[in-house]
Amino acid sequence: MPLRILIVDDDEALRESLALVLSAETYDVLTAGDAEAALARVETGPVDVVLCDLRMPGVDGLELLPQLARRLPGATLILMSAHGGPDLAIEAMQRGAYDYLAKPFTPSEVLLTIRKARERERLRRENELLRRDVQRVVGERPIVAASACMIEVLELLERAAEFKATVLLTGESGTGKEVLARAIHAQSPRRGEAFVGVNCAAIPESLLESELFGHARGAFTGADRARRGLFVEADGGTLFLDEIGELPPPLQAKLLRALQEEEVRPVGESKPRRVDVRVLAATARNLESEVRAGRFREDLFYRLDVLRVCVPPLRDRREDIPLLVDHFLARFATSLGKPVRELSDDALEKLVAYPWPGNVRELENVIERAVILARGERIGARDLPANVTAPAREAPRGGSPEFSLREARRASETEAIERALAATGGNRTHAARLLGISHRALLYKLKEYGLQQV
Repeated sequence: MPLRILIVDDDEALRESLALVLSAETYDVLTAGDAEAALARVETGPVDVVLCDLRMPGVDGLELLPQLARRLPGATLILMSAHGGPDLAIEAMQRGAYDYLAKPFTPSEVLLTIRKARERERLRRENELLRRDVQRVVGERPIVAASACMIEVLELLERAAEFKATVLLTGESGTGKEVLARAIHAQSPRRGEAFVGVNCAAIPESLLESELFGHARGAFTGADRARRGLFVEADGGTLFLDEIGELPPPLQAKLLRALQEEEVRPVGESKPRRVDVRVLAATARNLESEVRAGRFREDLFYRLDVLRVCVPPLRDRREDIPLLVDHFLARFATSLGKPVRELSDDALEKLVAYPWPGNVRELENVIERAVILARGERIGARDLPANVTAPAREAPRGGSPEFSLREARRASETEAIERALAATGGNRTHAARLLGISHRALLYKLKEYGLQQV
């Protein structure tokens, strides 16, 4: 279907000449001599591009632009004028225009402006589709992933969700293990029942048994009423045991029994209670090392390790950083009531280059801080913490490039990018899809590796 273009100008000769030029390019052209006629035209059918003059009798172009933007949310609006300069162009864009054409202009200038505008719109739509592909809303929070390693994790969890088998989530602190646990529950047959989570490191050892299994009234000093315990609260649903590696040895044996027998015995009671609970566990510790050191029961480890999922640290999935930044930016701009919409290129480069020892949790905190400090609609590098913007430390002298993991990764990524671009004829959007990363992440890597000329 040909592109439909509306020309709005009170100069009949200009309308006709522009219509001839655009029709020769197989565009479907409509014309209007004033704002009233233009608004009537857009009611007859969709319009893709509007070329609108500034000075017209009655309603001028600047007044007409917002009305057109409301009626044509997907259209590209271009203001034309023989008067004004940079200030007028800025005002036009604030009112919804994509670009500004200064009269007199040549046919090639008009055609180039339209092509640029449509290419931008095409990329915007492709990025929106890509964002839908990489942002999966499961449970209470969306999971954003474009990197191959995280997509593999999500696909693995999706397959595991329908079964009752125990899942052990391993990975550094802050990588989002609880979010993934909630995603498993949200995709499972138990999604309509309770998801109950507990951090085993956050509860004193003396209270943890009662917290997990419950207690009878009068079971110990201060137990003035009975407590059901988290296993019973999660009955029919999912129990998430975070930081399972911190569980004291005496409770490890009781947890093992609860998992094997599917029953719990509250403190102070003689009869066990049957429970139907799907258990998910997470740890930042190496449980195999803990088993060898005698700090974690081997039988409990194997009972938990039915399906192990290793969550990669953020530094190993840098392709996800721009998407996560956009996600957190939108969330905090809304919750904090700030008009912040984007990051500057240098700020994004700093975020992608930073090693993120605190992983996704640290990135989330950094973006919240930046939204609070931002002075306008854009976050700059000055709004980021000093540790994020500080230059990266150089590798220790004397190290051999032959054994440098950084250099090996750079070489392999450069080769993959060059092959993807060659296979797609230089189309960066399609190359990004082949590489399994976002278009924005590919642009960053092109700059990082000096491949802008590709």
